[in-house]
Amino acid sequence: QVQLVESGGGLVQAGASLRLSCAASGRTLSTHTMGWFRQAPGKEREFVAAISGRYSNTYYGDSVKGRFTISRDNAKNTVFLQMNRLRPEDTAVYSCAAQIPTTFPRNNNAASDYDYWGQGAQVTVSS
Repeated sequence: QVQLVESGGGLVQAGASLRLSCAASGRTLSTHTMGWFRQAPGKEREFVAAISGRYSNTYYGDSVKGRFTISRDNAKNTVFLQMNRLRPEDTAVYSCAAQIPTTFPRNNNAASDYDYWGQGAQVTVSS
């Protein structure tokens, strides 16, 4: 059974930076696409970023492009989300997710195409 545990959330002021970590256990996820999603109160879950398993190609949601960076350390079975120039509208619960490799294409920006989820980490950005 795969377990994903996020850490690094917190309360910061606008313009600050935070780095979220997602540590995986139970299975090596080096070949898995990993993603970050967020959900603010009263809003739908939103795709933030993803990183592919094989070549570490990265993908970002429009609202975070140029400010957030996703990366992975396969030796530590961990994925990171570096968040810079944070804005109040970035306030949300951030969850990491893992996608089992398949022979057919899957969407890396669709929450429904992910198989394992962490419990989430709260990020609050004050103005």
